[in-house]
Amino acid sequence: MNATFALLPGDGIGPEIVAQARLVLETVARSYGHVFTFTDHLVGGIAIDETGDPLPASTLEACRAADAILLGAVGGPRWSDPSAKTRPEAGLLRLRSELGLYANLRPVVTHDQLIDASPLRPEIVRGTDILFVRELTSGIYFGPSHESDDGTVVSDGMQYSIPEIERIIRVAGDAARRRSGKVTSVDKANVLAVSRLWRTTADRIMAEEYPELEFETQLVDAMAMHLLSRPRDFDVVVTGNLFGDILSDEASMLPGSLGLLPSASLGDNPPGLYEPIHGSAPDIAGTGRANPLATISSAAMALRHSLDLDAEADAVDRAVGQVLDDGTRTSDIARGGPAVTTAEMGAAVAAAIT
Repeated sequence: MNATFALLPGDGIGPEIVAQARLVLETVARSYGHVFTFTDHLVGGIAIDETGDPLPASTLEACRAADAILLGAVGGPRWSDPSAKTRPEAGLLRLRSELGLYANLRPVVTHDQLIDASPLRPEIVRGTDILFVRELTSGIYFGPSHESDDGTVVSDGMQYSIPEIERIIRVAGDAARRRSGKVTSVDKANVLAVSRLWRTTADRIMAEEYPELEFETQLVDAMAMHLLSRPRDFDVVVTGNLFGDILSDEASMLPGSLGLLPSASLGDNPPGLYEPIHGSAPDIAGTGRANPLATISSAAMALRHSLDLDAEADAVDRAVGQVLDDGTRTSDIARGGPAVTTAEMGAAVAAAIT
Protein backbone atom coordinates (compact mmCIF):
# COMPACT_ATOMS: atom_id res chain seq x y z
CA MET A 1 0.00 0.00 0.00
CA ASN A 2 1.05 3.58 -0.70
CA ALA A 3 -0.21 6.09 1.87
CA THR A 4 0.55 9.66 2.86
CA PHE A 5 0.65 10.90 6.44
CA ALA A 6 0.38 14.61 7.14
CA LEU A 7 2.43 15.23 10.29
CA LEU A 8 1.48 18.19 12.46
CA PRO A 9 4.06 18.17 15.29
CA GLY A 10 2.80 21.44 16.79
CA ASP A 11 4.18 22.83 20.04
CA GLY A 12 5.94 21.75 23.23
CA ILE A 13 6.66 18.03 23.24
CA GLY A 14 4.76 17.58 19.98
CA PRO A 15 7.79 17.32 17.68
CA GLU A 16 9.46 14.79 19.99
CA ILE A 17 6.54 12.40 20.25
CA VAL A 18 5.53 12.65 16.59
CA ALA A 19 9.10 11.76 15.62
CA GLN A 20 8.78 8.49 17.54
CA ALA A 21 5.42 7.66 15.99
CA ARG A 22 6.94 8.27 12.57
CA LEU A 23 9.80 5.90 13.44
CA VAL A 24 7.28 3.19 14.32
CA LEU A 25 5.27 3.78 11.12
CA GLU A 26 8.44 3.61 9.04
CA THR A 27 9.24 0.29 10.70
CA VAL A 28 5.75 -1.00 9.91
CA ALA A 29 6.14 0.05 6.28
CA ARG A 30 9.44 -1.82 5.93
CA SER A 31 8.17 -4.89 7.75
CA TYR A 32 4.94 -5.22 5.79
CA GLY A 33 5.97 -3.98 2.35
CA HIS A 34 4.17 -0.62 2.32
CA VAL A 35 5.30 2.78 1.14
CA PHE A 36 4.42 5.55 3.60
CA THR A 37 5.16 9.15 2.70
CA PHE A 38 5.39 11.78 5.44
CA THR A 39 4.96 15.53 5.05
CA ASP A 40 5.45 18.03 7.90
CA HIS A 41 3.25 21.08 8.39
CA LEU A 42 2.71 23.91 10.86
CA VAL A 43 -0.17 24.09 13.32
CA GLY A 44 -0.81 25.82 16.63
CA GLY A 45 1.53 28.26 18.32
CA ILE A 46 4.48 27.72 16.02
CA ALA A 47 2.18 28.41 13.07
CA ILE A 48 1.10 31.69 14.69
CA ASP A 49 4.75 32.65 15.17
CA GLU A 50 5.70 31.89 11.58
CA THR A 51 2.54 32.78 9.64
CA GLY A 52 0.18 34.59 12.00
CA ASP A 53 -2.40 31.82 11.55
CA PRO A 54 -2.75 28.73 13.82
CA LEU A 55 -3.97 26.73 10.79
CA PRO A 56 -2.28 28.02 7.63
CA ALA A 57 -4.04 27.37 4.33
CA SER A 58 -1.13 25.19 3.20
CA THR A 59 -1.55 22.96 6.25
CA LEU A 60 -5.27 22.52 5.69
CA GLU A 61 -4.69 21.74 2.02
CA ALA A 62 -2.07 19.11 2.89
CA CYS A 63 -4.38 17.54 5.44
CA ARG A 64 -7.19 17.27 2.91
CA ALA A 65 -4.84 15.50 0.51
CA ALA A 66 -3.43 13.03 3.06
CA ASP A 67 -4.66 9.54 3.88
CA ALA A 68 -4.23 10.20 7.61
CA ILE A 69 -3.16 13.08 9.85
CA LEU A 70 -0.96 12.63 12.91
CA LEU A 71 -0.88 15.54 15.36
CA GLY A 72 1.37 16.09 18.36
CA ALA A 73 0.03 18.89 20.57
CA VAL A 74 -0.69 22.61 20.41
CA GLY A 75 -0.44 25.52 22.83
CA GLY A 76 1.72 26.70 25.68
CA PRO A 77 2.29 29.64 28.00
CA ARG A 78 3.85 31.87 25.36
CA TRP A 79 0.53 31.94 23.47
CA SER A 80 -1.79 32.10 26.50
CA ASP A 81 -2.47 35.86 26.51
CA PRO A 82 -6.29 36.09 26.89
CA SER A 83 -6.33 39.29 24.85
CA ALA A 84 -4.58 37.69 21.86
CA LYS A 85 -6.46 37.82 18.57
CA THR A 86 -5.98 34.11 18.02
CA ARG A 87 -4.80 31.14 20.05
CA PRO A 88 -3.11 27.85 19.06
CA GLU A 89 -6.18 25.82 20.01
CA ALA A 90 -8.23 27.72 17.42
CA GLY A 91 -6.25 25.99 14.71
CA LEU A 92 -7.13 22.54 16.02
CA LEU A 93 -10.80 23.41 16.44
CA ARG A 94 -10.92 24.79 12.90
CA LEU A 95 -9.17 21.72 11.50
CA ARG A 96 -11.77 19.45 13.09
CA SER A 97 -14.58 21.62 11.74
CA GLU A 98 -13.15 22.01 8.23
CA LEU A 99 -12.67 18.26 7.85
CA GLY A 100 -16.00 17.34 9.46
CA LEU A 101 -14.34 15.25 12.16
CA TYR A 102 -17.34 14.94 14.45
CA ALA A 103 -16.56 11.62 16.17
CA ASN A 104 -13.70 11.44 18.64
CA LEU A 105 -12.78 7.91 19.78
CA ARG A 106 -10.77 7.72 23.00
CA PRO A 107 -10.01 4.19 24.23
CA VAL A 108 -9.05 3.85 27.89
CA VAL A 109 -7.50 0.48 28.66
CA THR A 110 -5.57 -0.47 31.78
CA HIS A 111 -2.40 -2.53 31.32
CA ASP A 112 -1.73 -5.22 33.88
CA GLN A 113 1.96 -4.33 33.62
CA LEU A 114 1.19 -0.78 34.82
CA ILE A 115 -1.50 -1.51 37.36
CA ASP A 116 0.60 0.09 40.11
CA ALA A 117 0.94 3.31 38.09
CA SER A 118 -2.72 4.13 38.69
CA PRO A 119 -3.53 6.17 41.80
CA LEU A 120 -6.56 3.91 42.32
CA ARG A 121 -6.54 0.49 43.93
CA PRO A 122 -5.69 -2.39 41.56
CA GLU A 123 -8.95 -4.19 42.24
CA ILE A 124 -10.86 -1.14 40.99
CA VAL A 125 -9.01 -0.48 37.74
CA ARG A 126 -7.78 -3.90 36.62
CA GLY A 127 -9.62 -5.01 33.48
CA THR A 128 -10.96 -1.57 32.56
CA ASP A 129 -11.67 -1.23 28.83
CA ILE A 130 -13.75 1.83 27.93
CA LEU A 131 -14.26 3.50 24.57
CA PHE A 132 -15.28 7.14 24.91
CA VAL A 133 -17.18 8.46 21.91
CA ARG A 134 -17.06 12.26 22.14
CA GLU A 135 -18.97 14.55 19.80
CA LEU A 136 -16.30 16.88 18.46
CA THR A 137 -17.62 19.62 16.19
CA SER A 138 -20.52 21.16 18.07
CA GLY A 139 -21.50 21.93 21.65
CA ILE A 140 -20.13 24.77 23.71
CA TYR A 141 -16.76 24.84 21.94
CA PHE A 142 -18.47 25.82 18.70
CA GLY A 143 -21.52 27.69 20.01
CA PRO A 144 -22.12 31.44 19.84
CA SER A 145 -20.05 33.64 22.17
CA HIS A 146 -20.99 37.09 23.39
CA GLU A 147 -19.21 39.79 25.39
CA SER A 148 -20.65 42.99 26.81
CA ASP A 149 -19.32 46.30 25.55
CA ASP A 150 -17.33 46.83 28.74
CA GLY A 151 -16.06 43.22 28.88
CA THR A 152 -17.57 42.51 32.28
CA VAL A 153 -20.05 39.88 31.09
CA VAL A 154 -19.30 37.06 28.67
CA SER A 155 -21.21 33.97 27.60
CA ASP A 156 -20.57 30.86 25.53
CA GLY A 157 -23.53 29.03 24.08
CA MET A 158 -23.92 25.25 24.04
CA GLN A 159 -26.01 24.04 21.14
CA TYR A 160 -26.78 20.77 19.40
CA SER A 161 -29.10 19.82 16.58
CA ILE A 162 -30.98 16.53 16.36
CA PRO A 163 -28.94 15.32 13.33
CA GLU A 164 -25.68 16.03 15.17
CA ILE A 165 -26.82 13.98 18.15
CA GLU A 166 -28.20 11.18 15.98
CA ARG A 167 -24.96 10.63 14.09
CA ILE A 168 -22.75 10.44 17.19
CA ILE A 169 -25.17 8.06 18.93
CA ARG A 170 -24.96 5.81 15.86
CA VAL A 171 -21.16 5.82 16.07
CA ALA A 172 -21.47 4.64 19.67
CA GLY A 173 -24.05 2.02 18.82
CA ASP A 174 -21.99 0.62 15.95
CA ALA A 175 -18.92 0.48 18.19
CA ALA A 176 -20.83 -1.34 20.94
CA ARG A 177 -21.97 -3.97 18.44
CA ARG A 178 -18.30 -4.76 17.86
CA ARG A 179 -17.55 -4.78 21.59
CA SER A 180 -19.57 -6.02 24.58
CA GLY A 181 -22.90 -4.54 23.52
CA LYS A 182 -23.38 -1.82 26.13
CA VAL A 183 -23.76 1.94 25.61
CA THR A 184 -23.81 4.61 28.32
CA SER A 185 -24.97 8.08 27.30
CA VAL A 186 -23.89 10.96 29.53
CA ASP A 187 -25.75 14.27 29.80
CA LYS A 188 -27.01 16.88 32.29
CA ALA A 189 -30.70 16.63 31.42
CA ASN A 190 -31.84 17.67 34.90
CA VAL A 191 -30.46 21.18 34.27
CA LEU A 192 -29.67 21.83 30.60
CA ALA A 193 -32.19 22.07 27.75
CA VAL A 194 -29.49 20.93 25.35
CA SER A 195 -29.06 17.77 27.40
CA ARG A 196 -32.79 17.11 27.37
CA LEU A 197 -32.69 17.14 23.58
CA TRP A 198 -29.62 14.90 23.73
CA ARG A 199 -31.41 12.42 26.01
CA THR A 200 -34.65 12.15 24.03
CA THR A 201 -32.70 11.75 20.80
CA ALA A 202 -30.35 9.15 22.25
CA ASP A 203 -33.26 7.21 23.75
CA ARG A 204 -35.06 7.17 20.40
CA ILE A 205 -32.08 6.13 18.27
CA MET A 206 -31.04 3.37 20.65
CA ALA A 207 -34.58 2.00 20.93
CA GLU A 208 -35.30 2.12 17.20
CA GLU A 209 -31.94 1.15 15.72
CA TYR A 210 -30.06 -0.74 18.45
CA PRO A 211 -32.73 -2.56 20.47
CA GLU A 212 -30.44 -5.54 21.12
CA LEU A 213 -27.88 -3.42 23.00
CA GLU A 214 -27.83 -2.69 26.70
CA PHE A 215 -28.37 1.05 27.09
CA GLU A 216 -28.28 3.40 30.05
CA THR A 217 -28.04 7.12 30.76
CA GLN A 218 -25.91 8.79 33.42
CA LEU A 219 -25.80 12.39 34.59
CA VAL A 220 -22.32 13.79 34.08
CA ASP A 221 -21.66 14.48 37.76
CA ALA A 222 -22.64 10.93 38.70
CA MET A 223 -20.54 9.57 35.85
CA ALA A 224 -17.50 11.43 37.14
CA MET A 225 -17.85 9.51 40.41
CA HIS A 226 -18.65 6.15 38.82
CA LEU A 227 -15.53 6.30 36.65
CA LEU A 228 -13.41 6.27 39.78
CA SER A 229 -15.42 3.75 41.75
CA ARG A 230 -16.57 1.18 39.16
CA PRO A 231 -14.90 1.78 35.77
CA ARG A 232 -15.22 -1.85 34.67
CA ASP A 233 -19.01 -1.44 34.48
CA PHE A 234 -18.69 0.71 31.33
CA ASP A 235 -17.94 -0.21 27.74
CA VAL A 236 -18.91 2.48 25.20
CA VAL A 237 -19.55 5.91 26.71
CA VAL A 238 -21.03 8.56 24.40
CA THR A 239 -21.37 12.22 25.30
CA GLY A 240 -21.03 15.78 24.09
CA ASN A 241 -17.95 17.83 23.40
CA LEU A 242 -17.40 19.43 26.80
CA PHE A 243 -18.36 16.46 28.95
CA GLY A 244 -16.34 14.09 26.75
CA ASP A 245 -13.27 16.26 27.02
CA ILE A 246 -13.39 16.33 30.82
CA LEU A 247 -14.48 12.74 31.48
CA SER A 248 -11.91 11.16 29.18
CA ASP A 249 -9.14 13.20 30.80
CA GLU A 250 -10.37 12.04 34.19
CA ALA A 251 -10.37 8.47 32.93
CA SER A 252 -6.72 8.82 31.90
CA MET A 253 -5.84 8.30 35.55
CA LEU A 254 -7.24 4.77 35.43
CA PRO A 255 -4.23 3.44 33.48
CA GLY A 256 -2.00 5.93 35.28
CA SER A 257 -0.90 8.56 32.77
CA LEU A 258 -2.17 10.85 30.02
CA GLY A 259 0.90 9.72 28.13
CA LEU A 260 -0.73 6.36 27.41
CA LEU A 261 -4.00 7.38 25.79
CA PRO A 262 -4.51 7.78 22.03
CA SER A 263 -7.44 9.17 20.09
CA ALA A 264 -8.96 9.18 16.63
CA SER A 265 -11.15 11.95 15.20
CA LEU A 266 -13.26 10.69 12.32
CA GLY A 267 -15.93 11.99 9.97
CA ASP A 268 -18.00 10.51 7.18
CA ASN A 269 -15.09 10.93 4.76
CA PRO A 270 -11.30 10.64 5.04
CA PRO A 271 -8.84 11.65 6.27
CA GLY A 272 -8.94 10.95 9.99
CA LEU A 273 -6.97 12.91 12.56
CA TYR A 274 -4.98 10.99 15.18
CA GLU A 275 -3.43 12.48 18.30
CA PRO A 276 -2.64 11.77 21.96
CA ILE A 277 -5.20 13.22 24.34
CA HIS A 278 -2.56 15.04 26.40
CA GLY A 279 -1.37 18.59 25.89
CA SER A 280 1.94 20.11 24.83
CA ALA A 281 3.61 19.78 28.28
CA PRO A 282 5.92 22.76 27.76
CA ASP A 283 7.54 22.18 31.15
CA ILE A 284 9.25 19.01 29.89
CA ALA A 285 9.70 19.93 26.22
CA GLY A 286 13.23 19.21 25.08
CA THR A 287 14.13 17.17 28.17
CA GLY A 288 13.53 13.73 26.65
CA ARG A 289 11.02 12.90 29.38
CA ALA A 290 7.84 12.85 27.25
CA ASN A 291 6.02 9.54 26.89
CA PRO A 292 5.46 8.81 23.17
CA LEU A 293 3.23 5.76 23.68
CA ALA A 294 -0.05 7.67 23.30
CA THR A 295 1.15 9.07 19.97
CA ILE A 296 2.44 5.69 18.84
CA SER A 297 -0.91 4.11 19.76
CA SER A 298 -2.63 6.93 17.86
CA ALA A 299 -0.57 5.91 14.82
CA ALA A 300 -1.86 2.37 15.32
CA MET A 301 -5.40 3.74 15.27
CA ALA A 302 -4.56 5.49 11.99
CA LEU A 303 -3.43 2.19 10.50
CA ARG A 304 -6.68 0.59 11.61
CA HIS A 305 -9.28 3.25 10.89
CA SER A 306 -7.86 5.16 7.92
CA LEU A 307 -5.80 2.52 6.08
CA ASP A 308 -7.70 -0.68 7.02
CA LEU A 309 -4.39 -2.28 8.04
CA ASP A 310 -5.63 -4.25 11.02
CA ALA A 311 -2.70 -6.68 11.15
CA GLU A 312 -0.22 -3.82 11.16
CA ALA A 313 -2.19 -1.98 13.85
CA ASP A 314 -2.22 -5.15 15.93
CA ALA A 315 1.55 -5.42 15.52
CA VAL A 316 2.03 -1.93 16.93
CA ASP A 317 -0.30 -2.64 19.83
CA ARG A 318 1.58 -5.87 20.58
CA ALA A 319 4.88 -4.03 20.45
CA VAL A 320 3.66 -1.47 22.98
CA GLY A 321 2.54 -4.30 25.24
CA GLN A 322 5.87 -6.04 24.78
CA VAL A 323 7.98 -3.06 25.86
CA LEU A 324 5.77 -2.62 28.91
CA ASP A 325 6.13 -6.31 29.71
CA ASP A 326 9.89 -5.84 29.46
CA GLY A 327 9.73 -3.11 32.10
CA THR A 328 10.56 -0.20 29.79
CA ARG A 329 9.19 2.97 31.35
CA THR A 330 9.29 6.70 30.74
CA SER A 331 9.38 8.88 33.83
CA ASP A 332 5.60 9.40 34.04
CA ILE A 333 5.00 5.67 34.58
CA ALA A 334 8.30 4.66 36.18
CA ARG A 335 7.01 5.17 39.74
CA GLY A 336 10.46 6.21 40.90
CA GLY A 337 12.26 3.41 39.08
CA PRO A 338 14.62 3.64 36.11
CA ALA A 339 13.24 5.61 33.18
CA VAL A 340 14.11 5.74 29.49
CA THR A 341 14.01 8.79 27.24
CA THR A 342 11.37 9.60 24.67
CA ALA A 343 13.63 8.41 21.87
CA GLU A 344 14.60 5.23 23.71
CA MET A 345 10.95 4.32 24.21
CA GLY A 346 10.20 4.90 20.54
CA ALA A 347 13.18 2.81 19.51
CA ALA A 348 12.09 -0.01 21.83
CA VAL A 349 8.62 -0.14 20.30
CA ALA A 350 10.01 -0.04 16.77
CA ALA A 351 12.39 -2.91 17.61
CA ALA A 352 9.48 -5.00 18.92
CA ILE A 353 7.44 -4.74 15.70
CA THR A 354 6.90 -8.24 14.28
